Amino acid sequence: MTFLARLAPTVVPIEPAVERFDYVVFGLRVRSEIPLHALTQTAIAAPDVEIRIGSIPKHPGVEPFGLYVGENGAVLNIADVGRFLIANGTEIVVDANDSTSPRNVELFLLGSAFAAILHYRHLLPLHANAIELDGRAIAFMGHSGAGKSTLAAWFADRGFRILSDDVCVVNFDPAGIAYASAGIPRLRLWKDALNVKGISEDGLLRSFDGQDKFDLPIPSNADKNPIRIDALYVLGRTDHTQICPIIEPVLGTDAVEAISVNTYRGAYIPMIGNSFTHIKKCIALAKCVDVLTFNRSWNHASFEDDASYLLKTALARISNI
Repeated sequence: MTFLARLAPTVVPIEPAVERFDYVVFGLRVRSEIPLHALTQTAIAAPDVEIRIGSIPKHPGVEPFGLYVGENGAVLNIADVGRFLIANGTEIVVDANDSTSPRNVELFLLGSAFAAILHYRHLLPLHANAIELDGRAIAFMGHSGAGKSTLAAWFADRGFRILSDDVCVVNFDPAGIAYASAGIPRLRLWKDALNVKGISEDGLLRSFDGQDKFDLPIPSNADKNPIRIDALYVLGRTDHTQICPIIEPVLGTDAVEAISVNTYRGAYIPMIGNSFTHIKKCIALAKCVDVLTFNRSWNHASFEDDASYLLKTALARISNI
């Protein structure tokens, strides 16, 4: 008689399922193990970018703050927040400090870490706010504190759609026409700017712990198509002798330079290694849209008149296309 031995089944431990959240931002489909409160959840198919939680070894080249680019991608270290590994243009691994708040992690995840993703993917992120006027986009470029968000908020109060706040991602169609994709659906405004608008900061989330800057939610545009860009305005200040705002064209290499210096996290570009691609995109953008300066007095008393003048001239330009 032959006896058959029945082997005990191999037990494979089942790891608990990790909850994932799906979003669309900057024209990219994102799947994240971290809930991103600034974004609106959206059903997607295969993601372009995945965000997961993991352990990232310390690297002396980026302690306590900096970016290091190695074989496995870029490691971004933010003091008192954590480390982010950006693997090419498809993945971000987050290793947050135990003591940091989720708000600060999200701030740098959607800001500096995502900027590296955009550069890896050869997109052109501008340090700019973009709004839609009569089916075209205009964007306001400038350094932090130049009034980009305050100006965008003024347009929003008059019914114009905000496409992006602080970071405007530009892409081109096969014909070389430039388009702006929807960004993060919020406006970051300082407390005094909220007060000018008659909005209390009560109930609003701080943009960063310890700052008097707050996130004002706006309707999500993730489901909207990119908008063709008509003009880029470089925000500046007039001297004390000039009361009225001045709008002037920026031409040739000066226009290319204005786009280049207002590229979001432009310091990453030489490290990631696409400087040639970046300057080609700056040249292409300068050729297909108008670049202008918008200099004003930065006086709250004249802000309404200055913004109205910008709106009037921008609509006139678009109507003549």
